[in-house]
Amino acid sequence: MRMETAFLFDLDGTLVDSVYQHVLAWKHALDEEGIALSVWRIHRRIGMSGGLFTNQLLRETGQDLTVERMERLRHLHAQAYQAQKAGVQPLPGARALLQWLGEAGIPWAIATSGRMETARVNLEALGVDPDRSVVVTRDQVRYAKPDPDLFLAAADRLGFPIGNCMVVGDAIWDMLAATRARALGIGLLSGGYGREELQQAGAIRVYDDPADLLQHIDEVGGRR
Repeated sequence: MRMETAFLFDLDGTLVDSVYQHVLAWKHALDEEGIALSVWRIHRRIGMSGGLFTNQLLRETGQDLTVERMERLRHLHAQAYQAQKAGVQPLPGARALLQWLGEAGIPWAIATSGRMETARVNLEALGVDPDRSVVVTRDQVRYAKPDPDLFLAAADRLGFPIGNCMVVGDAIWDMLAATRARALGIGLLSGGYGREELQQAGAIRVYDDPADLLQHIDEVGGRR
C-alpha cells in the first residue's frame, strides 16, 4: 500500500518571487531607524523568524533594539513591502504546481514566517484564498523558522503526520525547520540560496523553481 504524502510550502522565494522586495523593504525600515546593515546581510536572513532576525541585528550592529523599536521596524517593513505589491508575482510553475496537486488529490498547505499583513500580498498574487486553503503564518505559532512550529501546525491542520510530509522551501531556515520537524525537505534555488547550502541544511532534493519541481514531481512522491 502506498504511503500518502502531503506537501508543505514556504511562500517567499518558494511560490512567490518576493525575496528581493522583502530585502529592500527591510533595508528601508532599517535606514529609517538609523541602523546600517548591508543588503547582502539582510538577504541571508530572509525566511527566519523576526525575533531571530532582530537578535542577529543586535549582535552585528551593537544597536539597542527595544521592544518599541522592534515594533517600529516591523511596521516600517510591512509598509515598505506593501508599497511594492505590484512587483510581487508567482514564480514560474507555482500556480500550475498547486493546481496539479489539487487535481491529483494530494493535500498541500502554506507555512510562512511572514505575518498575514505581508503574506496577504503574496497570497493574492498567487491566487490562494487563506479562507479556503490551509495557510499558517507567523501570527499563529509561538516560534517561526528555523523552529519547526509552522510546519508542525500546517501538518496538523491537514490531518497528516509530519513524517508523511514534504517541506518545500528556498532557504536554509526551511530545511533546518523541516529536519527538526522530522519531515523531508525539498530545496528550491528560486530564493537565492545555493544547491550545496540547501543540501547541507537537509534538503534531499533540490530543484530550480516550482516549474522544475512539477516536472520531477514523481521523484518526491507526487503521483495521482
